[in-house]
Amino acid sequence: MSETPLPRFKRPVMMDPFAAGQLPGGVDPAVQAELAHSSAQALVTRARRQAPSDPAMVRRLLDLVQAEGVEIIAGLWAQSPADSLPGALWRVYMLREWVRRDPSTVAERYKAGVSRQAVAQVVAGAEDPPGPDEMIKLADAVLSGVFTGDLDVALSRAGAFARIVATGSAMEADWMHETRSDEASVLTGRAAALLDNAEALDRAARRWRRGDLD
Repeated sequence: MSETPLPRFKRPVMMDPFAAGQLPGGVDPAVQAELAHSSAQALVTRARRQAPSDPAMVRRLLDLVQAEGVEIIAGLWAQSPADSLPGALWRVYMLREWVRRDPSTVAERYKAGVSRQAVAQVVAGAEDPPGPDEMIKLADAVLSGVFTGDLDVALSRAGAFARIVATGSAMEADWMHETRSDEASVLTGRAAALLDNAEALDRAARRWRRGDLD
């Protein structure tokens, strides 16, 4: 792989927790896709429990992430397919950023959603869904390249979190429907987006277990 350093992208604009920002122009789509997959694979090398094909490149990228933060490469993943490894990491990243940006709102919606015990029971492979603080710790480990656990479990737990917050968001939308219908409609759309991302993370977890998540 070329020794050319990874291009530095601006931090994605956080207009909405699951509105993928557009990358700055001037990057060839094929190069962008290659960098997205290469950087994602480098971050999960330890989770794969196998030697990387290019240890020097992996070390450079992990040093870059440690020094500058995962934001420097996260923008590369935004346009990746949902069922790909970079697409899954993008969703984990966005969940983390949303919790960091609006912790009180997320906590309220999580509390409402988790009160419906049936939510946790239907999430395969995620019997113990993480709360907001746990979600940040989980995402930090995965996105910093230090995660050594089973990545499929991490992705399932992230999906469980998204599903619970989606449920809480939908409940809040129902409560405000009569008095603030416009806000309720927006919140319903966000709940649906969260649910879509929860399902994408669940699919990614299943693909990881099969060994074909790239």
